[in-house]
Amino acid sequence: MSVAKKMAGKGKQIAISEFFEKNKHFLGFDTLTRSLITAVKEGVDNALDACEEARILPTIRIRVEKKDSERDIIRLSMQDNGPGIPMKALENVFGKLLYGSRFHAIRQTRGQQGIGITGVVMYSQLTTGKPTAVISKIIGEETAVKVDIGLDTRKNKANKSNQQRITWMENDELVIHGVKITTDLKAKYQRGRQSIYQYLRMTSIVNPHAEIFFTDPDGETTHFPRVSNNLPREVIAIKPHPAGMHLGQLQRMLKDSDERKMTSLLRHNFCGVSQRGAKDLLTAADIDEGRKPSGLKTEDVSNLLEAMIGIRTGANGKPIKLLPPPTNCLSPIEELLIKKGLSKTIDSRFISTLTRAPNVSQGNPFQVEVGLIFGGNMPADKPVEILRFANRVPLMYQQGGCLLTKTIESVDWRQYGLDQAGGRGVPKGPAAILVHLASTNVQFTSEAKEALSDNEEVAIEVRKAILEMGRGLRRHLEKQKKRAKTKEKFELINDILPAIAEKSASILKLPVPDLSGSITKIMSAVICQEETTWDIEAKITKVNVRIFNYTARARSYTILATWPERNAEMTDNERGGRKEAFGLWAWKLETLDPGQHTDITFSLTGLEKGDWAETEIFYRGAGDIIGASKLDEKMLEEIRRQEEINNDIEMSEPSVLTLETTTMGEVGGGSISTPQVENDSNDEKDTDSISVESANQENTSEESAEKTNNSLSDEVMSKTADLFTQQTLFSGGDEQ
Repeated sequence: MSVAKKMAGKGKQIAISEFFEKNKHFLGFDTLTRSLITAVKEGVDNALDACEEARILPTIRIRVEKKDSERDIIRLSMQDNGPGIPMKALENVFGKLLYGSRFHAIRQTRGQQGIGITGVVMYSQLTTGKPTAVISKIIGEETAVKVDIGLDTRKNKANKSNQQRITWMENDELVIHGVKITTDLKAKYQRGRQSIYQYLRMTSIVNPHAEIFFTDPDGETTHFPRVSNNLPREVIAIKPHPAGMHLGQLQRMLKDSDERKMTSLLRHNFCGVSQRGAKDLLTAADIDEGRKPSGLKTEDVSNLLEAMIGIRTGANGKPIKLLPPPTNCLSPIEELLIKKGLSKTIDSRFISTLTRAPNVSQGNPFQVEVGLIFGGNMPADKPVEILRFANRVPLMYQQGGCLLTKTIESVDWRQYGLDQAGGRGVPKGPAAILVHLASTNVQFTSEAKEALSDNEEVAIEVRKAILEMGRGLRRHLEKQKKRAKTKEKFELINDILPAIAEKSASILKLPVPDLSGSITKIMSAVICQEETTWDIEAKITKVNVRIFNYTARARSYTILATWPERNAEMTDNERGGRKEAFGLWAWKLETLDPGQHTDITFSLTGLEKGDWAETEIFYRGAGDIIGASKLDEKMLEEIRRQEEINNDIEMSEPSVLTLETTTMGEVGGGSISTPQVENDSNDEKDTDSISVESANQENTSEESAEKTNNSLSDEVMSKTADLFTQQTLFSGGDEQ
């Protein structure tokens, strides 16, 4: 027998479970401390996903016990109140790698590959030789299923034992539904920055609808309370977008298709492709509309792919115009809930949050959210705390190699009030920065899902959001500084002048003069005092804005205030005013005489205590107002223009998708962009993008698509497509 045949005869196929058994570090089981956090993470992720899918507010209990300290054996128990798992599915869920229900679904989820919890069972078995005990109870069943599950790594299948039906009681109470996992594993429990406590703390921030109990090895229980009774919005799986296709993937789709002609395949199997778009793609690819998809040759498929990604152009020499994918597949946390989550875990004086509008990268929708907190009991001489999340899951390791961290480090934080050596690196100061990426396809650096890999479109969106947060912090610090100086000056004048006047009047035996005019001349400023309070009896948020005119002449301003329009209703607004833009209300102050003051008051209903703790005030008019920020008129004009275009689109197009349009995101070969707007700030060069509402649902049949297409005017269709295909270069922001 030849050497080649002998070598070939030695080859054999291995199971995926056998591979991960020998390479457990790929799954995050590389050190003893990290292995415990990974196990908790996988259990919590599964619990949250299951509860949200079943529309149940999650309550999760985690207990860690030291079973054998000498051998570093720890017992980990995790229980949730989810819908439970059917008895027949238990062995596949816990005892089979790459078994899951979400791998082919294009929507935002925490877990997807079907590896996580089975990896915990495998690691437990590998380090202790013991199976994992699982209890599951479904609503409507009188008893629960209890079974011990191990993993046959050679066959990638479960080994079940001791299966029985039990009456499931916890703390003398009957459990109605849920799952409990108890597993022994070789691990170490530690406290500090990279610990179970920190992981659960971060989880509670971005999952304010979840209630979590954690009992440590000393028996102490930490409660992370639920601060919102609203579940995240339900995500809808979408079809793939042409811009995210690869050649082999497209070949397989065409080969497996039962469609009779290519136009039907493009309309029914992709999102963002209208009837006209399908015809344009086929024309650019030089493929007949009536050809059967399964009969296309490799060259035809390659031509079609080039048309999809913009290499091949249409008859006008431009990339084919395709609508971006829907974004109802994403479930952002939203600004108010991020504030709630941060407030319950971190003490601070200033909290600012921002949810960017959705964007697209290689056909995959994504959305960036950021939060910045400042002050409180956070140390001023240490690096700021960076809280990284992907699809509501904390990223605990490889901070330095993560895209989110790199983007934070690229910003010059010195101009926003934080210390930073050389304008690069993690800044220092009493602050914490939260960044959350929601996407249907999060690109991690490894299977352990610990850091995000480089992605230009995501980096640009994160940077834009961070810059906006930085500007908010700078405005806050400047207002605080000006207010402090003005208050000191005002109190000094109010103390000294009346005393001098009273003493002089006493000596001269004259009446004490009115000093209001003198005080006004000395102060020479217009001052804004904003107060946002919670009325505990009426359970409403009250806002009072008082404007003082300490100048020698009458003043006229337009005062604008931010308010949570998406979450609240404005009431008790006696001055009326008008809506200036979404989340921005305006009042006209015709005349404010010297030495006088006026109040603007309103209430917000539909909120809870702490939801809205500070109202940002802007102004339009001549002369500065201490305590308020001058409105950027150019940005406001652009927002209004985009809102008008969006209204036209919504009136004519039944499908609506919210898309942030200034980031370079390839859709059908064209960048999703709108004309840039310069920022008036002296030290800012970045351009704030304007959100545009566009298609969020799609027709599911060719007949309805044709009917919709016929109802659209050519002008609106052109306007809609142009919105997503104008190409604009990104302006770098604070520094080059």
